Amino acid sequence: MTSPRTSAQTALPSAPVLFLARLYGTLFFSGYAPIASGTVGSLVALGIYWIVPYSDNGVILILFAFTVLLTGIPVATLLERVHGDDPSIVVLDEAVGMWIAMAFLPKTLPVMVAAFLFFRLFDIVKPPPARQFDRMGGGSGIMLDDVIAGIYANIATWIILPLL
Repeated sequence: MTSPRTSAQTALPSAPVLFLARLYGTLFFSGYAPIASGTVGSLVALGIYWIVPYSDNGVILILFAFTVLLTGIPVATLLERVHGDDPSIVVLDEAVGMWIAMAFLPKTLPVMVAAFLFFRLFDIVKPPPARQFDRMGGGSGIMLDDVIAGIYANIATWIILPLL
């Protein structure tokens, strides 16, 4: 038997909280791109990676991605509650996956392009266990399938690194 939801569980957050959740969860509103919002979000994440100092340090990048993952799960959960199942505007998951895809790799344009292409491929195809995470639902499901896609993209980029 499930307990009835309390009004605190179903009530929407205040306008400022919802604005900040949208700002963060949509990666500075890039998730509102009219087409291919995941691709746009991935490109914004790559731009952030390119301009942020020390992002080429793999340890720092992984710690940053992990922090965004942990803070992004409740935000994605909230935005899913407001906008429906796995809303396309939430692209913070793409940022986490993209940064994982770039971790410990050289910060060069050819490597960034390869990691981006691999990440988008694995994010779309969702090889196991990414598809299982995606089906979980909630903020964890939204975020974790992109972590797996990022790991796969990182490995694939390492494999072709001698060609770049």
